[in-house]
Amino acid sequence: MNIRSIRTFTGPNVFNHQPILLMILELQDLTEKASTDLPGFTDRLIAVLPGIHKHHCSPGYEGGFIERLNRGTYFAHITEHVALELSDLAGIGVTYGKTIYGGAEGVYQVAVRYKCEEGMRFLLETAVELVAAVVGRKKYPIEEKICEAKKIISRNAMGPSTLSLIHAAEARGIPWSRLNEESLIQFGYGKHRKIIQATTTGVTSDIAVRIAQDKDCAKKILEQASLPVPRGIVVGSEEEALVAFQELATTVAMKPHDGHHGNGVCLNISSPEKVREAWRVAREFSSSVIIEEFFTGQDFRVLVVGGKMVAAAHRIPAHVVGNGKLTVRELIAIENENPLRGEGHEKPMTYIDVDEKNKLKLDTVPQNGTIVYLKETANLSTGGSAEDVTEDIHPENREMCERAARIIGLDVCGIDLILEDIKKSWMEQKGGIIEVNAGPGIRMHLYPSRGKSRDVGRAIVDYLYPPNLPSRVPIISVTGTNGKTTVSRLITHIISRLDLVVGNTTTDGIYIGGKQVVRGDTTGPASAKVVLNDPGVEVAVLETARGGIMRRGLGYDWSDVGIITNVQADHIGQDGIEDLDDILRVKSLVAERVRSGGHIILNADSAPLRKLMTEKNLTTEGRKLVIFSRDPDSEFVINHVEKGNRAYVHRESAIYELHGNRETFIANTRDIPLTIGGTADFQIENVLAAFAACDVMEVPLRECLDGLRSFHNSTNSGRTNLYQVGRGYVLVDYGHNPEAIRSVGKMVAGWNISSSTLVLGVPGDRSEEMIGLSGLAAAEVFPKIIIREDEDLRERQVGEVPEILLRYIRKTNPDVDVKVISDCRLSLERAIDEMKENEVIVYLYEDIELPRKIIRERKGQVIHDFSRFIPIQQDEYYEEQAWH
Repeated sequence: MNIRSIRTFTGPNVFNHQPILLMILELQDLTEKASTDLPGFTDRLIAVLPGIHKHHCSPGYEGGFIERLNRGTYFAHITEHVALELSDLAGIGVTYGKTIYGGAEGVYQVAVRYKCEEGMRFLLETAVELVAAVVGRKKYPIEEKICEAKKIISRNAMGPSTLSLIHAAEARGIPWSRLNEESLIQFGYGKHRKIIQATTTGVTSDIAVRIAQDKDCAKKILEQASLPVPRGIVVGSEEEALVAFQELATTVAMKPHDGHHGNGVCLNISSPEKVREAWRVAREFSSSVIIEEFFTGQDFRVLVVGGKMVAAAHRIPAHVVGNGKLTVRELIAIENENPLRGEGHEKPMTYIDVDEKNKLKLDTVPQNGTIVYLKETANLSTGGSAEDVTEDIHPENREMCERAARIIGLDVCGIDLILEDIKKSWMEQKGGIIEVNAGPGIRMHLYPSRGKSRDVGRAIVDYLYPPNLPSRVPIISVTGTNGKTTVSRLITHIISRLDLVVGNTTTDGIYIGGKQVVRGDTTGPASAKVVLNDPGVEVAVLETARGGIMRRGLGYDWSDVGIITNVQADHIGQDGIEDLDDILRVKSLVAERVRSGGHIILNADSAPLRKLMTEKNLTTEGRKLVIFSRDPDSEFVINHVEKGNRAYVHRESAIYELHGNRETFIANTRDIPLTIGGTADFQIENVLAAFAACDVMEVPLRECLDGLRSFHNSTNSGRTNLYQVGRGYVLVDYGHNPEAIRSVGKMVAGWNISSSTLVLGVPGDRSEEMIGLSGLAAAEVFPKIIIREDEDLRERQVGEVPEILLRYIRKTNPDVDVKVISDCRLSLERAIDEMKENEVIVYLYEDIELPRKIIRERKGQVIHDFSRFIPIQQDEYYEEQAWH
C-alpha cells in the first residue's frame, strides 16, 4: 500500500463535524483483495492487536468488526480500524473512522478523528506499515512504535493549565484555535478575539509582567503599599551576599533576581557557608541574586483573576512517606509511577527528580509513616503537591492578595504567601507575601492532591468574556454552484452601509472594511480564518466554495446565516464528485453548520435543494428555514409559507416577502441595477438571496433598499462587466458550467442588440461529459461561438478540451457559427475585429486580467447604465407598484 497524502481538516467537514485527518491510500497489490483472500490474516492481526475485538463497526456491537473480517472486508477499511486501535494504545483514543472510495480504482479516502494531530498522523502511517507487515507475515515493532507515538503526543500536547481554559471556553460555546505549537491560543472571532499564552492573557500588562519578574522591584512596590514582605537586598557577588547576610542579621532565603518555578531558590540559610553555597546555586539562573529575610511557616499560593481571589492552595514540597522497608530512592520511583505525574507541565504533577548529590539520604530506609522532604521549595514544577484551602482563607488574607495583584497590575496573578496559618489574618502572625507571579501555573488548583478541585480555567475565561460579552461576530456563509460571489459582495455592500467593518472572502480576494488585503481565489477555510482572526472585523461574509470544503473543511464552527444559492452540475469528475448528489452533500455542510436559532436560506427553484429540504430536518435546534424563488405560485413555496415560514419571491416585476398570510412589497426589480431591468434572471435570484440574508440579520429596510440601488454591475468585479469597444460591446463574466453559460446567454438574448458572440473556454479538470454539456448549453443560446483553450490545461492534452466542445456544439446545433481559436488573447481580439454594429461579445474568462488588458488597449469604456439594452415594456403592474 502507498499513502498519497494526509490532510488535516481543523473544522467541520463532509466526513465529520469535528476535526479529522484524511489519508488518501492506494491499495496497489491489495486492490480488490479482501481479508478472507489471505489465509490466516485475521488471526495474525488479532494476535498483534487483540483490542480490535471490541470494535463495533457497521454491525453496531462489540465484535462487529471481527465479523466483517471473517466475512471479508477490504484493506483500506482494515487500515482505518488498525489506526483507531493504535490511537487507543497511544492514549489518544478516538472512535470515529470512515473509509470511502477515492475516485479511482484501488484508491480510498480514510478519515479518522484526532486529539493530537501530529500523533494521529504518525499512527496512520504506522497503521499502513503494520497491515502490510501482517499481510507479509513479517514481525513489526509495535511496542516501539507506540512508545514513539507517545513521545510525539507528549511533545505536542497542551498542558493542563491551557486545556482547562479551552474546556471552559468549549463549555460556553466560545470558539478557539491553536496559533502555534506551544500554548498560544485564540478565543473568539473578529472584534471579540482574545489571545492567551497559558494563563497570560492578551490584556495582561507588559509592565506588570516585568515588575513581577523583577523580584526586588515587586517587593519594593508592595512594601511601599504597606503590604507584608520580607526585608531584602539585591547582590551581585558572593562578597556582597555575605555583607547583606550580616546586615539582615537573621535567617535568610536566597533566589535569582528574575527566576521562576522555584529554580535556584535556597531557604533557611543561617551561616556564611550556606550563603556561599546558595549564592552559587542562584547564580546559575541570574546575574544578580536576592538575599532576604526568611519567613517561617507554611507555603500557600493564592490565585487572583480580574482583581478577585478564585482559589488558594497549601503547597507541600516533594516528599515520600517511609514504610520501613524501601529506600528513599525506591519510594521516589514508586511515586513517579503515579499516572498524575509527568514531564514538566504535561500532567497535573511533575516527576520527582532524583538528586544524586545526596546519595546517603537516597539510600536510607525511613521508618513507617516518616515524611521525607526532598526539596526545599514547594513548587509543583519540582515535584511538589498541593491541598486546596480556598474555603479556609481568612478574609483579610484574601483582601491582601487582591490588593497586591491590583498594585502590581496583573489581571491573572499568583501570589506566594508564607504564613503560619491561612485561617488567621496576616496582621496577627508573622510572614506575608514572598513573591508575585505573572502567568501563574494553575495545576495545583485544578488537581489538588487533597481537597476540592477549583475550576479556575472557567474563572479566567469568565474574566475574559463576562456573561454579557459576546465572543463571536455574525457570520454569513454563502455557497452554491453559481452566484455566490455576487451574493456575498452584495451582502457586504449593504451591511457596510451600517458603518460596520465587514470581512469578506471572495474568488478575487479578501476584503476588510472595503479594502483588499489579499488577492487571489480566497474562498477556502484558511481565508475564512484570516477574516475571523482580524480584530477589526465586526461582521464576516464568507464565500465558501466546494474546493475548500472538500480539501480542508469549513474555516469556522458555526454561522448565523447559511446560504445555498443553487446546486447545478459542475466539478463532476473532481475530488471524487460523481453526480449532483455528491455536490449537494458538499454544499449542504453550510446549512448543517448554522447555529441554533440561525437562518438557513435556500433557493426553492433548485431541485436538489428542494430535495435537501424534504430529506433533512434542517430546522432542528430552532434553526429557521427561509427560501427564495422566482416562482411564487409553486406548490412548494405555497406549502412553505402556509406553515408560517418566510419566503422572498419575484412576481412579475417586483420582489415580495411572504410570511404566513402577509405579503410585503419590497422593491421593483427594474429599480435594482444588478438585474439589468429584470433581464438577468440569475441576478434576480442573487438579489433575493442577499436581501433575505440582510433582512433576517435585521438590517433596516431603508439600508437594504439603498444598498440594492447603489450596487452596480460595473462595481461587481468580474461579474457581468460590460464595456463599449469599437462598434459594439464586450461583456466579461465568469461562467464555467452549463447553467452559468445558459443564464448569461438568455440574458443577452433579451437585450436590444444586433447579435451576440460567445468566446468560450472550460476548465480541463471537469469530466468529458461536463465539458460537453457546457458546449451544449452554449449552442442553445448563442448564434456564434469562438472556442478558446485555458492556459492551465489541468492535466488535459493540448487541444483536447476545444475538441470536446466543438463536437458537442455541432451535435447540438449544426447551424451554429463555431470555430476554434485556442489562444486566449487571439480569440478575443479576433471576436472584436469581426464585431458587427451593436453586437455583444461575451468573454468567459480564466484570468480576468487578460480581457481587461485587451479592452484597455482597444480604449474600451465601462458601461454603468444598461438602460439602452433593456426593451421598453408597457407594464401596468410595474407602474402600479412604482406608484405605491
